[in-house]
Amino acid sequence: MDIEVLGSLSVRENGTSITPTAPKPRQVLALLALHADRMVPVSSLMEELWGDTPPRSGRTTLQTYVLQLRELIAAALEKGDGGEGERPAAKDVLVTMPGGYLLSSGDGHSDVRTFERLAGMGYRAMDAGDFAGAARQLREALMLWFGTAFADVQAGPQLEMEIQRLDESRLCALEQRIEADLRLGRHREVLAELTILVNRYRTHESLHAQFMLALYRSGRRSEALDVYQRLRATLVRDIGLEPSAGLRRLQQSILAANEGPAAAESDADAAKDRLVPVR
Repeated sequence: MDIEVLGSLSVRENGTSITPTAPKPRQVLALLALHADRMVPVSSLMEELWGDTPPRSGRTTLQTYVLQLRELIAAALEKGDGGEGERPAAKDVLVTMPGGYLLSSGDGHSDVRTFERLAGMGYRAMDAGDFAGAARQLREALMLWFGTAFADVQAGPQLEMEIQRLDESRLCALEQRIEADLRLGRHREVLAELTILVNRYRTHESLHAQFMLALYRSGRRSEALDVYQRLRATLVRDIGLEPSAGLRRLQQSILAANEGPAAAESDADAAKDRLVPVR
């Protein structure tokens, strides 16, 4: 079974789509696919479908959706039957368990699992000081994304929480990939990307720190300082907070650039390092 959720939902068994078009069966499949090979409790599926107010017939309706998914799985299995060996039954792919359901992937492809594996390799490379390897692994991980996770699924409480978690994971990988590129001296190459990111995440200090350092290293010191002032104004206006001590140190290091480019850059790196988020 091939599962893709980092963008539009796509679940294929033997190369045939088993993704329903109806919104609620689609929600059920989305949650099961995300947690493939692990049981998803009935209570979680009911909350996803109806929030805190499930109908009295909720369990029966959920069973109906599961039967609809099994019909799609059965049709896909029949199409993929090569005539060799015993063909598995749909109930062996979408398994009823005590208290919930489990979607068996049969060791198939999952874009989330591949993303997490590649990102983990990238983080370990960063920790080891292999910035070229980290940039490569993290870039490969990020290429698996084609928009917001579950972009075409009507998300309930459970999926909303998972979408937020996945988005945070993507942002962390993106920050670390940019960090690796900066360590490799690719400051001019990341400027356009950071311009978009700081406008999308208007109070995100680490991205702003990376943008300031990239601008400064590109000889655009005054623009780097302008980035700090815009962020400070946004933080004070929207949250009522001043920039963190680390970001203020980065600003002071760039202001002190007339003391010598090498010393200022070293100070700026040290200040920015204090802003790198914990994974």
